Amino acid sequence: MADTALVGFGKSAARRQPDGSQTAARRQPDGSQSAASRQPVGSQTAARRQPDGSQTAASRQPVGSQSAGDMIHPQPWPNGDPAVGYGPWSPTSDHVLSIIPKTQEQVDVLKRISSEYETVLWQPASPLYIREGAEVHLFVPAHSSETVEQLLVTHAITHRVMLANTRELTEIQTRNDSTDPRSGISYYEKYHSLEDIYYWINRTTLEHPDMVKTILIGSSFEKRPLYVLKVSVDDRPNKNAIWLDCGIHGREWISTAFCLWFLQYSIGSYKQNPDMTSILDNMDVYVLPVMNPDGYKYTWTKDRMWRKNRSHNNGSKCFGVDLNRNFDANWCTEGASNRPCSQIYCGQFPESEPESKAVANFLRSHKDTVKLYISLHSYSQMLLFPYSYTFNKTENHDDLLAMAQEAAEKIRRYYSNTYKYGAGAETIYLAPGGSDDWAYNLGIKYSFTFELQDKGKYGFLLPPSDISKACNEALIAVKSITLRVIEKTQGTL
Repeated sequence: MADTALVGFGKSAARRQPDGSQTAARRQPDGSQSAASRQPVGSQTAARRQPDGSQTAASRQPVGSQSAGDMIHPQPWPNGDPAVGYGPWSPTSDHVLSIIPKTQEQVDVLKRISSEYETVLWQPASPLYIREGAEVHLFVPAHSSETVEQLLVTHAITHRVMLANTRELTEIQTRNDSTDPRSGISYYEKYHSLEDIYYWINRTTLEHPDMVKTILIGSSFEKRPLYVLKVSVDDRPNKNAIWLDCGIHGREWISTAFCLWFLQYSIGSYKQNPDMTSILDNMDVYVLPVMNPDGYKYTWTKDRMWRKNRSHNNGSKCFGVDLNRNFDANWCTEGASNRPCSQIYCGQFPESEPESKAVANFLRSHKDTVKLYISLHSYSQMLLFPYSYTFNKTENHDDLLAMAQEAAEKIRRYYSNTYKYGAGAETIYLAPGGSDDWAYNLGIKYSFTFELQDKGKYGFLLPPSDISKACNEALIAVKSITLRVIEKTQGTL
């Protein structure tokens, strides 16, 4: 399939305060970000603010560090791999570093770096998870490049430039060719704005009234609709169902792209593809393409790296809650934060956010029929299942493990790509308040979280030319697991 370009918005150079005014942004000590913090998509600024706002970064030098004129550029990676990007890296471009701390002192330094200078952790999600020997992916804005580089060199922390120019990659993701769903399969090899997705939902429902129904399950904090599409081939009462949600984190665009891909594939493949025909004959399908519309919209218009929703937090200048820490599954324990400025802020109480509340209410009302829950995320190429809030195993751990293993093996066989699989806490880290754990405890005993492409080559900036392969990998995993769930719950295929 041909590479394609994308729907885009104009870019603005300003950063915003919670009241909409403009100012320099600040990062919090736990690696979180103030609500107005980072720059609009693709933009840069010359000023830097320190966490206390007391001085500019230009006046701050770490003890014993080199001046800008004596700058030591990033050290080569042991395997000699070059940085990925369009055009050569320079200190004047936003970029992403791959960093490996090897001592506890280096871990502490990296936690500080990732909490200041308007840097953004891509992986892991929070400084809480940084540990010795584990690779860290850190977005560094151009205006912080020299300061961050000096700190890393001063403390002899191994690092390399992983993505040389994120601004150009973002522009490729948001370039506009066509917004017409009738333009063919190439439509699904592009990323689309929220407005285009809503338009697509409306058109798809109108064009396939015999199979597709749109259900409004609630609205976001900023009053954007939360649309679930139900795909069904008959009116059988109490028919078992599968649930998929995408876009719980704003910056994970490939997730939302997959939901559109999956819906179109489901509609077009019935009576054509045996696996999809079997799935739809036995199960209805509920798909929520954009669970976090406010955050998704914000990544298109203001800050490409935004993760959380956009709710206002009383008593704080920081916006947003991590919706995947807001469900009532060992809520706000180790692996979440009660600080509103954290990227993994759990909210004021379980289901405090309208988005998580809407999903929870819908699933509670359908808990007797929904047999499989899948939440699509990115990035890191993993097939995860409960539990993430504890290292204890679920009652059906062996079944979940076998399903994930089979799906991973199929991806490797057909697409020559490797996915890790296992229980969330064991495979990555403790993460309480997640939607998959909550769904499992509700009674949906086949519950999964997929982390889609890639492993860090492009991260959240996965080019549109990679959408097809990423979606096909996820598709084969969804089909494989769904067919096994049908066997377990209905005894037949």
